[in-house]
Amino acid sequence: MIKLTDFTKLLCAFLLYSTVSSAQSTNEKKITIPTVLLNNGIKMPALGFGTLELKDSIGINSVSLAISIGYRLIDDATIYGNEESVGLGIKKSGINRKDLFISSKLWVSDMGYEGTKKAFELSLKKLGVEYLDLYLIHRPRGDVKGSWKAMEELYKEGKIKAIGVSNFDSAQLADLIATCQIKPAINQIEINPFFQQYKMQSITEKFGIQVEAWSPFAQGRNGLFTNKLLVNIGKKYNKTAAQVTLRWLIQRGIVAIPRTSNQDYMKENIDVFDFKLDDADMKQISTLDKNTTQFPEWN
Repeated sequence: MIKLTDFTKLLCAFLLYSTVSSAQSTNEKKITIPTVLLNNGIKMPALGFGTLELKDSIGINSVSLAISIGYRLIDDATIYGNEESVGLGIKKSGINRKDLFISSKLWVSDMGYEGTKKAFELSLKKLGVEYLDLYLIHRPRGDVKGSWKAMEELYKEGKIKAIGVSNFDSAQLADLIATCQIKPAINQIEINPFFQQYKMQSITEKFGIQVEAWSPFAQGRNGLFTNKLLVNIGKKYNKTAAQVTLRWLIQRGIVAIPRTSNQDYMKENIDVFDFKLDDADMKQISTLDKNTTQFPEWN
């Protein structure tokens, strides 16, 4: 039998634990991700969560965890082979669908009018959603204009909130814009400190198209996470090289979609809205540009 005094001690201990836990929860940094305005009036988070190689249980848990931390833009693609896992992660998060910005991409093997329609419906089914916020042509291969026509129809039907492209150069963008009814809202291209793409960004923005950076950390190639210049800049703000990189992109007006399955890194990557790089920092980072892709095998 528990004595009254013992019970009182237990109750006090429980209340103290509850108070400490509540305080810790309250003190956790609440981060709201700002948005960019696309050329069709749709708002898109300025920072998102990439899902390349996040499959099965790792994919499900990573997506759910990212959403719980505060990510709202979830970037996927047919070729990743994980749309079902991403969809289950979204479902597991319990978040209202309208609070998410879900993106996927059409792969080369599905190019063309009919192929695009079929591939899109399959993506919806695998993701377990009724519409996409963004759908991109992953690479400018095959019947681009046939695919674009199909995407324009899906957009007009309300099945896609915004349509765009990925890995298009200036000539390919100009060719598509010359004949399309609906201008691309996004061009998702490789941008990182070693391939900075200022010229391509300028051209894309002159077309009125938002730039989005895939693999902003270049998957750690060239020692990005330990790069002396990025690390030293980070020390000024008590930030990491990764956070400096994301902040550099955000200040350039570029949407970034870093990927990780590590909870600590997820929190680190989203915590980039409480500092600002100065002009000297931006100029120093520009010296890292090698002006060449960090993924030659992907081309």
